[in-house]
Amino acid sequence: MANLVFNQALGRVASLAALPAATDALIAVPLEATGLATDAVMRDYDDLATLLTGTSNEQTSMGRKTLTGVTVTVDDTLDRVAVDCADITWTAATGNPVGAVVICYDPDTTGGTDADLIPLTKHDVALTPDGNNFTLSVADFYRASSTA
Repeated sequence: MANLVFNQALGRVASLAALPAATDALIAVPLEATGLATDAVMRDYDDLATLLTGTSNEQTSMGRKTLTGVTVTVDDTLDRVAVDCADITWTAATGNPVGAVVICYDPDTTGGTDADLIPLTKHDVALTPDGNNFTLSVADFYRASSTA
């Protein structure tokens, strides 16, 4: 398995990440290691609800995290765009082992459902929660480049 961008999010991550944060946000959702769908299957999910009705299960003990410090940087020298965020910390992490974290766009943090959350990227994570804090170091969780 590897990190991936969901098919429906190709080319959209930077534009969604750059939206004003009134009632929308980027959300990190930890997935349990056991039952994790293959990348070939996972990349075809169009919303979080559908992803979670497949073989993958959310690791709910740790909970979802709203990304902070999100930046979108256009690099004209390297002809690419990068989306970054502050590192994500789960305090006193417990529960089942985590095999991946999916970053989703939530267009309505005040009342949306999992069917509204758009999965953007998936990142492999090997974590067995043991009650200690866990910090996921993030460095440009998404990059896109243009080769003409």
